[in-house]
Amino acid sequence: MQAQGATHKTIAQCARAVYRAEGLQAFYVSYPTTLCMTVPFTATQFVAYESISKVMNPNKEYDPLTHCVAGGLAGAVAAAVTTPLDVIKTLLQTRGITQDPEARTARGLFDAATIIQRKFGWTGFLRGIRPRIISTMPSTAICWYVPVLINERNHHADSCRTSYEMAKAYFKHQQDET
Repeated sequence: MQAQGATHKTIAQCARAVYRAEGLQAFYVSYPTTLCMTVPFTATQFVAYESISKVMNPNKEYDPLTHCVAGGLAGAVAAAVTTPLDVIKTLLQTRGITQDPEARTARGLFDAATIIQRKFGWTGFLRGIRPRIISTMPSTAICWYVPVLINERNHHADSCRTSYEMAKAYFKHQQDET
């Protein structure tokens, strides 16, 4: 409904039209690509966050700004690394409204990647990288900072950690016990 040229006024109207035209599988055509993008995004984000946090705060002192900045930068790195998969996912998700007959017949990740490479070359996989990075940074900064803020508001400043850091401490404790 956000795509240029979309004619549907409601989500239900859009869903019915897609189902009639392409069947149930149309709702899942980009699902494998979404999973292939989400897993590396999350892994990259955690690794980048950990690395950036160590550089910004080597003494591991309480510093909410470090969580926020490192989280935003980690999100930027993860967004950049996974942009090619996002481009593929977008082609698959918009195939029903595109005027390109070749894109309309894309059946999955490899078909879409072949189309993108043939039409735009290797740089086609980086289309939209700047807006993706810019839109991802604030949300990931917030995601890394909010748990710290909540703990701080509850007067637990000495135990302010992100969800990631709490999970990491849990698993380290589990490993130490074995």
